[in-house]
Amino acid sequence: MTGVPVLSIVTWAPFIAALVIMAFARHKPLLVRLTATAGAAIPLVFAVWLCFTYDRGRAGFQFLESWALVPSFGISYTLAIDGMGVVLVLLTAIILFAGVFASWTVKTRGQEFYALLLLLVTGVFGVFVSLDLFVFFLFYEIAVLPMYLLIGIWGSTGEVRPQGIFGWAFKRTGVGTKEYAAMKLTLYLLLGSAFILIGILALYTAAGSQSFSFLDLQHAQFSPRLQSWVFLAFYVGFGILAGIWPLHTWSPDGHASAPTAVSMLHAGVLMKLGAYGVVRLGLGLTPGGAVEWAWLVGAIACINIVYGALSAMAQSDLKYVVAYSSVSHMGIVMLGVATLTEQGLNGAVFQMVAHGIMTGLFFALVGLVYEKAHSRAIFTMGGFGQMMPGIATAFAIGGFSSLGLPATAGFVAEFLTFIGAWASAHPWWLLPGVIGAFLTSIYVLRVVRQIFWGAKSPDPHFQHLPDAQGTEWVALVLLVCILILFGVLPNILLAPIDTATVPLLVRLGVAP
Repeated sequence: MTGVPVLSIVTWAPFIAALVIMAFARHKPLLVRLTATAGAAIPLVFAVWLCFTYDRGRAGFQFLESWALVPSFGISYTLAIDGMGVVLVLLTAIILFAGVFASWTVKTRGQEFYALLLLLVTGVFGVFVSLDLFVFFLFYEIAVLPMYLLIGIWGSTGEVRPQGIFGWAFKRTGVGTKEYAAMKLTLYLLLGSAFILIGILALYTAAGSQSFSFLDLQHAQFSPRLQSWVFLAFYVGFGILAGIWPLHTWSPDGHASAPTAVSMLHAGVLMKLGAYGVVRLGLGLTPGGAVEWAWLVGAIACINIVYGALSAMAQSDLKYVVAYSSVSHMGIVMLGVATLTEQGLNGAVFQMVAHGIMTGLFFALVGLVYEKAHSRAIFTMGGFGQMMPGIATAFAIGGFSSLGLPATAGFVAEFLTFIGAWASAHPWWLLPGVIGAFLTSIYVLRVVRQIFWGAKSPDPHFQHLPDAQGTEWVALVLLVCILILFGVLPNILLAPIDTATVPLLVRLGVAP
């Protein structure tokens, strides 16, 4: 390592802020918030710096930091970042910073809430910058496990009426409660972790048990059979977190029950860990398996896109609409991965960022609407645009990005992915993608019209609702501006992304 350990600063700044909060800021709400803001601002500043100083001409992994941890097992603390990691670290830093301000009004056990939130993000940053797979897995678990407490303690309970032949089971298991959502999410993700760990250990053993280094394993020769089943293990393990059908059912419940900032990080960043794992480990270490099973990844992605959009259309709870839309949009990410084309892979990574910003904005807005109207029932609300024009405008812009309107980040991501789908070995994948975009426009415009621009609700509780105020504007303005910035100037992201995807395609044997 030479120079300032930038990646360690980005990774551990939130963790240090969490320690400071627990040690010195207990029972001092303002100090808790200011410390959390500092813990979020430092990674954001350095993430922007990384984005502009990353050498795109040299490409590859840069800003290397490495210390031996357990040399006898080949375990080391090795951090480095390539073009794909740069944009995902930037995404995480943006969502964290916005999430801190979106949680400014948390009153119940605020110090523990912010500490766990910052711990979770430490794990996310660690996943995106780790090159040692053992350390990678540890960071992955750190990113997943705090969700149980964050949802179980600070989450909200929704009403799900027991009905149908399984109504008794719904009632006994507590479907709709925050405890149910937290437990379901944790069990699903721990199941995924088991598949991931098996895949990592299989590659480590097959390579001679000398090193967990991603770079060393990348140069090892693995048999086609091993690559085939290990890729499937990675796809299932990481795919659960990415919300692949039919292992996605934890996601809508988790989104709907989580507090605002946790929903923002959950959909905006954590689901991207799953897609990142499939690309980094699945395509990077088992290219033969990736090529063999691309048809399966693409077929399931098509189901995700259409099924998620149809499910979103059927919801009457605003948060569930956004939750199922995430299932659909993550299908676009996995579709881009499955195309094994330059445009498709670039579109997949761009969609990770675009969807992360858009869904972070949506959940911040849903939290504001609920805080002011105390309702998430779409068809009981109406005419809110007259009382809260700022929130209505931000929601409309997020919706336009979701349905792929030009000059928004969502358009660039979908356009590249669809081009990749058409150029792939299965051009019919384009049809479900386009159908999903059409269905997205239906449910997004329906929600915007009903809640904000439709007839005013006669309910007396909805007659005098305030617009966003004070710190509530920070997340909205920041995320809206970034959605438009990346839509108008997409090369800010595409240039570093391309430096990571092209070498990956060369390794896959399908060079552009």
